[in-house]
Amino acid sequence: MDFLMSGLAACGACVFTNPLEVVKTRMQLQGELKAPGTYQRHYRNVFHAFITIGKVDGLAALQKGLAPALLYQFLMNGIRLGTYSLAEARGYLHTAEGTLSPPRSAAAGALAGVMGAYLGSPIYMVKTHLQAQAASEIAVGHQYKHQGMFQALSEIGQKHGLVGLWRGALGGLPRVIIGSSTQLCTFSSTKDFITQWEIFPPQSWKVALVAAMVSGIAVVLAMTPFDVASTRLYNQPTDARGKGLMYRGILDALLQTARTEGIFGMYKGIGASYFRLGPHTILSLFFWDQLRTLYYTYTK
Repeated sequence: MDFLMSGLAACGACVFTNPLEVVKTRMQLQGELKAPGTYQRHYRNVFHAFITIGKVDGLAALQKGLAPALLYQFLMNGIRLGTYSLAEARGYLHTAEGTLSPPRSAAAGALAGVMGAYLGSPIYMVKTHLQAQAASEIAVGHQYKHQGMFQALSEIGQKHGLVGLWRGALGGLPRVIIGSSTQLCTFSSTKDFITQWEIFPPQSWKVALVAAMVSGIAVVLAMTPFDVASTRLYNQPTDARGKGLMYRGILDALLQTARTEGIFGMYKGIGASYFRLGPHTILSLFFWDQLRTLYYTYTK
């Protein structure tokens, strides 16, 4: 039941934040491995990107990749939050005195995130391809020509096998380890702190909401460079064997980006990341906490 509630909570958040994921993906691919000022900026900021995509690609394009995004969120967060919830329920995250242990919480969040992200990696790769696809006048990054999620998975599987489907999976893990451990550790620690100080009434929804807001800020700051590198790893063109033509791995992607685009290149799309990750973190953790509260209230 923990896994089901966790997956549903993440899907609920995804419906609202997917347009921001489309914007974030395109801004991260814009000017890939090009020095600042040497390329045309189709997307100047988050709001300009929304208007441009809606005007050129149509409003429906703002929900590109929704099907794989929902499936990924259900798989990844169902496993991630569900596993973390089980560890929390069995007392693995608390010290002998009964207080929450931040190192244990961070380690459990990272391990749970790795499990979910690795299994869902092919879905995330296809989501990235679909969200990057655009009309030629506003296209950024390599352009795949997928017709949909199942067609894309089938085509990649037929051409490159299982290795091709899991291309970029290992490179995407640092992003998930940092993001997941930061998110779950700061959420649990903040929630524990607010409860101890009795800032809000016991079982108040405001406790989960404030804890999720703090968690969202921490995640964006820690994860964005790895998110940029992961997006580029997944979207890069490949040779006949399915090997990436631009980057050898996550470290190579980070170094090349920093060398050609500067430190700000590693934080491309941070505005979209904040507007997307903040609400997504808040909504998914809030829905997760509320679903758990309802479940345990009515099953006791």
